Amino acid sequence: MIPTKKVEELLNKHKNLETELSSGNIDKKLFASKSKEYSDLNDIINPAKNYLSFEKNKKDLEKIINDNNNDEEIKEMAKVEFEELVKLNELNIKKIKLFLLPKDDADTKNAIIEIRAGTGGLEASLFASDLFKMYEKVCNKKKWNLEIISISKSEAGGLKEVIASIKGKNIYSLLKYESGVHRVQRVPDTETQGRVHTSAATVAVLPEAEEVDVKIEEKDLRIDVFRSSGPGGQSVNTTDSAVRITHIPTGLVVSQQDEKSQIRNKEKGLKILRSRIYELERQKIEDARSKDRRNKIGTGDRSERIRTYNFPQGRVTDHRINLTLHKLEEFMQGEIFEEIVENLTLQAQEEELNQLK
Repeated sequence: MIPTKKVEELLNKHKNLETELSSGNIDKKLFASKSKEYSDLNDIINPAKNYLSFEKNKKDLEKIINDNNNDEEIKEMAKVEFEELVKLNELNIKKIKLFLLPKDDADTKNAIIEIRAGTGGLEASLFASDLFKMYEKVCNKKKWNLEIISISKSEAGGLKEVIASIKGKNIYSLLKYESGVHRVQRVPDTETQGRVHTSAATVAVLPEAEEVDVKIEEKDLRIDVFRSSGPGGQSVNTTDSAVRITHIPTGLVVSQQDEKSQIRNKEKGLKILRSRIYELERQKIEDARSKDRRNKIGTGDRSERIRTYNFPQGRVTDHRINLTLHKLEEFMQGEIFEEIVENLTLQAQEEELNQLK
């Protein structure tokens, strides 16, 4: 259940904003933000009103159903309406919970996704490649723009590491739960005995920070340049175009060598560095807020095993919400990504609402 007071506050806020915006006396500097707030509230007004009237409507229908003076046809109609009312109320609760979820300042930002092969050797790098392809398919379906920042391939078409920028609407809010260890269980192509092997890849999703979010001083940077090299140390070009940037205050280090231009490598490196610093600061704040909530969804703890992909059984399991879907093939095609994200968001919503007084 949702506290009635919370829902009433939403309706009152909407009414007050409507009065304020129509008065013509609002400060021009505040007009855009107030208009957006009013527009956002518009989506939740009908569910909120229906939620508040649910108990009364429910009792009215129960009265009709239990009244022996009513004929069976009227009772049956009331029963059908009752079932529809309950289903609608469940849907309204879901919508209101999602709306009440405390807003993360980074939710509206674009994201930088980093995928790295973990334990499992060659099979881990192949799985890292499969994960990246899955995210590519999600981006294509949602018409998000994915741009590879850097990529390091392994043998047999696998990936040691890939870093990419994903741009679109509210990207971080939809991808932030992907941070963690992704484990795969399957029979490798090289396995002659048909044994199932377990390997892993790590995923890190960072909100893409702008210069206004993180100001990096030149004096805090140490920039080393070196010659780019390909697999096995083979030279890619003959100029010192690769860049290694060290942020002295935090000790964070970013290397970038995909571009032939030293300037472009530095730009890409700073983009990654800025996002990592931003995430580091956000994490400090989050840790301070939730010391007593170690299992909170979305902490981005990359040492945490969050999901298992079992190919022999065709299932994907998200361990944070104990959700298992026997739709692994669809998931790897980017088909049911939203289903898991929605469940993760609702679980986070439940935890946050439990903190509300």
